[in-house]
Formats: sequence, C-alpha cells, structure tokens
Amino acid sequence: MGMDRRLSSMTDEALLRAWAAGDEAAGATLFRRHFVALRRFFRTKVPLDYDDLIQATMLECMRCKDRFRGDASFQGFLFGVARNCLLHHFRSRLRDRLDFDASQSSVADLDPRPSTLVARNAEHTRLAEAMRRIPLDLQIVLELHYWENLSTRELAEALAVPQGTVKSRLRRGREALREVLDGAAAVGSAAGSAAADEAGLEADVRALRAVVDVG
Repeated sequence: MGMDRRLSSMTDEALLRAWAAGDEAAGATLFRRHFVALRRFFRTKVPLDYDDLIQATMLECMRCKDRFRGDASFQGFLFGVARNCLLHHFRSRLRDRLDFDASQSSVADLDPRPSTLVARNAEHTRLAEAMRRIPLDLQIVLELHYWENLSTRELAEALAVPQGTVKSRLRRGREALREVLDGAAAVGSAAGSAAADEAGLEADVRALRAVVDVG
C-alpha cells in the first residue's frame, strides 16, 4: 500500500524517469494513468491495432524521455509521441509512403471500411463516420482538444506547430466536419442539420467521447 501511494503521488515526469531507471512499477503506474486516453486516440483510427500502438507509444516515451524536460505538459509530449507512432504505422502499410500526407489523407482513405464503433443513435454513428473522413491532422486536433481538453499550447507541442497553426487547424477541422455531415445529410436525409450550429457541433464531438470509451 505504501508503494502504491508513493507511485500514485508522483508526477508523470518522475514516473517516466523512474521507469527508465528500471522501476517497472513506475512504468506500470504511468501506463495505467494514460491507458484510457491512448486507447481513445488509437481506437478511432486503427481499431484492430490499438493495443500494439499503445505499447509502442509508451516504450517510445521512455526511449526519448530526455525530450521531455517538464517545462510543458506530459500530455502534450505523450500525444506527440502517439501521433508519430500512428503516422509510422500508416506509412508502413503503404507501398508508396510518399502518397501519405496527414494533412490531406483521412482514416477512411487508408481504410474504407465503416467505423467499428457501436453508437447509441444515428447521430453518433454519422458523426463517428464523419470524423474518419476529414484529414487525419484535423481529426487529431479536434479529438485532442474536445476529448482530452488539451490547450492550444499543449496541442502546439503535440503537433510540433505554432499555436497559431493549432487555432487554424481547429477552425478548419470544424469546417471540414460540418461539410462532411451536411453532405451526408443532403444525400441521406434531413437529419444532421444541427451541424450548421458550431456550438451544437462542438457539443456533439464532446459527446462522442463516451461512445468511443464504451463502444
């Protein structure tokens, strides 16, 4: 019990460095602390390989621990590593790796099969599929902002871009998502017209997090 309390009170940075120094219990604590968030991150993009990518992300965090100096959030560092592992995974599956551009290609481009998430209603199903159809970099910035509550500074660290670029991506992500949803509504039915309301769209994206956690 004393060991558990000690580990639970340690910062992410301290756990990372203790793990790198050979403390397996510290590594297990760090893994448990961020497992759910990493599971969310990967499940919406690689539903069949997310376990392997979570492991790869944590091991890469330990390997490049010196890049995290504690002057920014561990989440920003963690999701920066997770994004790099994800991009490497996608590129490794392509014959021509130069064809993959995260600013242009979507998850649906790489895997045209419908989302495997089990949504509770048609709106969530439509939104989950729409998220897969916007460029990957825009999907990532929306999910990290609305699901993990990363600030623009943390997002800038995770994506290795200026904060101004983060704000631009958030705007373009919302616009791209609205376009996909409105297009689907025009083809299918009148449902989904609430996508025109930005506040409603943001609330829907936040609500989708629970679907990912359960589905």
